[in-house]
Amino acid sequence: MFTATADLVLPSTVTGSWPRPRWFDVSMWGKPLDTCMMDVRFREKFQDALGTVISEQERAGLDILTHGDYHCDEDMAGRSWHHYPLQRWAGFEGDYLQPEETQAPWLHYPPGTLLHEIYTAWRWPHVVDKIEHRSLDYPKIWRIAQGKTRKPLRFGTCCSQVMALFLDIHTNKYSDKRQVIWDMAEAMNAELLTLRDAGCRLIQIEEPTFHFMANTFGKDHEEVKFLIDAFNREVQGLDDVELWIHTCWGNPNMQRVMEDTSYAASMEIYLERCRGDVWTLEMKDRNQKDLELFAPFRNDLKKKICIGAVSHRSLQADRPDDVASEIRRALKYIPAEQLIVSSDCGFGRQGANREIAFYKATAIAQGCNIVRAELGLPTSYIPASDPVLQLDVVERAGTGAARV
Repeated sequence: MFTATADLVLPSTVTGSWPRPRWFDVSMWGKPLDTCMMDVRFREKFQDALGTVISEQERAGLDILTHGDYHCDEDMAGRSWHHYPLQRWAGFEGDYLQPEETQAPWLHYPPGTLLHEIYTAWRWPHVVDKIEHRSLDYPKIWRIAQGKTRKPLRFGTCCSQVMALFLDIHTNKYSDKRQVIWDMAEAMNAELLTLRDAGCRLIQIEEPTFHFMANTFGKDHEEVKFLIDAFNREVQGLDDVELWIHTCWGNPNMQRVMEDTSYAASMEIYLERCRGDVWTLEMKDRNQKDLELFAPFRNDLKKKICIGAVSHRSLQADRPDDVASEIRRALKYIPAEQLIVSSDCGFGRQGANREIAFYKATAIAQGCNIVRAELGLPTSYIPASDPVLQLDVVERAGTGAARV
């Protein structure tokens, strides 16, 4: 169900997380949001930070905004993206370094590499009892953020099955990871339904593991089939919500986790077998690899496709013409009415700095306008590119006229 993009052609957005302002130096560290909001310093900074990220995205000219993942703690390499639910649901205890034997097989990296430091330093709770839903305060976070803009605001959250990659079972309540994944899917579903009931009609589920698992085991492996069922259980009942499915190839501290990054084995899974309205893919950093795989689906796409047109990993701020070129390439395989343009992944969580993130974001919006104009479509107003609104203006000598 398209609640946000129904009437938009080539809408612009970013994936989710956004770099924090330097003064936003508070985190929740597992406490309920209501408890943190009793601290007047946290209350002011949290609300002001959400206002800042929304203002920056509006100035960049984006059509669809995000809340920047500012509820996540500012921790090493973005661990809180997984950790926020785990700190709050029942059934978990502690914060432990992960034994090597419990790590997913593709998360082993040699000493002296950044990914080795990240995955050996991250700490995780043990599963010690049956996992059950406890509030994540998503409705309150959404209300604060959506109340600061009239543009559609997409609420994103980590998919339950990717969290299971890091969990160590220490209870006889579970004999394997499948029931852990299923119970987390039900817990997340309960939270998503409260978010929907609060009024949110644009939700993004981030990083189901089909593309990783299909490359490892094959798309018809029993484990992959189970994960599809678990994902569909996680989003059950969200029929009146525009549901986005975000996928990339890892983003701890801007690092790509996998070497085999082909979507070929998971195309049919994402397009046909899992619920949702929009599928987002990491494309720019992969030089649009796999784009041609959409050719057979061009006239029968059941989902809209959101491509990354700027990389979250590079420090070069893309220019509007660069983004327009990426869009033109995509249009050879995906109709304009079904194409959305974004970043490959999020800019925050120990990622890019705010200035680079901003100029990458506004390049997305301006690139969309370039192609819209070429197609004879209406363009959007972008404050960042308005000559009158540039930050530093110098007066021409003797004329009083402004010169940018």
